[in-house]
Amino acid sequence: MNLETLRADARACFAAALAAVDPERAVACALARDGDALVLRGADGEALARHAGPVLLVGAGKAVVSMASAARTVAGASLRDGVVIAPHGRVARDLAPIGIRRAAHPVPDAAGVAATDEIVRLVEGARDDTLVVVLLSGGASALLAAPAAGISLADVQVLTAALLAAGADIAALNAIRKHCSRVTGGGLARAAAGARGCWTLVLSDVVGDDLATIGSGPTVADPTTFADALAHLAALGVTPPPAVAAHLAAGAAGSVAETVKPGDPVVERVCVRLVAGNGDAVAGAADEARRRGYAVTRWREALRGDAAAAGRALGRALLASSEPGRHAVVAGGETTVRAVSGGLGGRAQHLALAAADALAGAPAVLLAGGTDGVDGPTTAAGGCVDGETATRLRTCGIDLARALAATDSHRALAAAGDLVVTGPTGTNVADVVVALREAK
Repeated sequence: MNLETLRADARACFAAALAAVDPERAVACALARDGDALVLRGADGEALARHAGPVLLVGAGKAVVSMASAARTVAGASLRDGVVIAPHGRVARDLAPIGIRRAAHPVPDAAGVAATDEIVRLVEGARDDTLVVVLLSGGASALLAAPAAGISLADVQVLTAALLAAGADIAALNAIRKHCSRVTGGGLARAAAGARGCWTLVLSDVVGDDLATIGSGPTVADPTTFADALAHLAALGVTPPPAVAAHLAAGAAGSVAETVKPGDPVVERVCVRLVAGNGDAVAGAADEARRRGYAVTRWREALRGDAAAAGRALGRALLASSEPGRHAVVAGGETTVRAVSGGLGGRAQHLALAAADALAGAPAVLLAGGTDGVDGPTTAAGGCVDGETATRLRTCGIDLARALAATDSHRALAAAGDLVVTGPTGTNVADVVVALREAK
């Protein structure tokens, strides 16, 4: 087996990971019709809730259009109206009566504010015979843009950009964003309090599938506080805009109402169903690797923390394995990168570039990709490196260590011919890494 075969197998495993978290199929498994009633089903097919009457559908995220398509088909004539928010640039679809709005991610824009206002007005007007169905996937935190009173969109944009540059993980990022928003942290559940009920279907991009973190939890209780948000900012060394600092300080002092907390009646009436997550994608990749003849090791824990450290650790673990035959290490999660000014890349590309150093000279490959098809502010999903990547970089006059230090993984991988480009995939469950090694 040569490196090209290993690379082809890695790409096939990544494709299988994406197929395992297809949002339309996931939502279609969670919703069903029973006569004139819409039924929310659990993972085992059991009925979790039923509703016979009008339905409103709202949502946001990178996968929300595909999720809405499936929900629209199942709901049929019960669906009266709806609005969902997807990132700019996604393929247009006609989902009438659901309106599709476009907005910016990961830094929110005015279009997101306008679309979120439209969603809030729609659910606030829901009658007591109407069910509100909320669809959420990764990216919803930025797309549901509703700055708290006294905070401007510009303030949120500056804050978000600073948090991303500081390498904030999703938990810290969302704890801060929830306390600067009127909709997340249970705010959408408050807006829908007049409806008969609220069902939330979630495609998780969060390690551990914490419902309060996914999309910043617009319909669930928020265990974090204003004090937590301030602590995260201090730990990251981020100074927020003055209006944000004043708002958070007022909240910590008790002068501004907290986000919705456990036990609040508005969230007690919400039924939440996790339809798919990163674990499903990793399982899909592992199954494909086994089908192709690899002995598979699933990484011992979800990927977190520094992307370069994770890449080196995965590469070394693959090569150190005592498995005599072809071997695969499969992992998933969400790492972080503390960006350096002038660098270009994303966490998956950074992880892959670091792994190239560990794999140098070995008959092995590692593919790291964002399941949404967009890694950082680039057009790539990630990178696929092998034992010869370091040599190719040297031939191009690129020092691998310097590229890592400059967080310039995109340009380095492009020069080596090692970018993975899929375009937007329509799903989003964080990152998947597939590392393959030839038999010893």
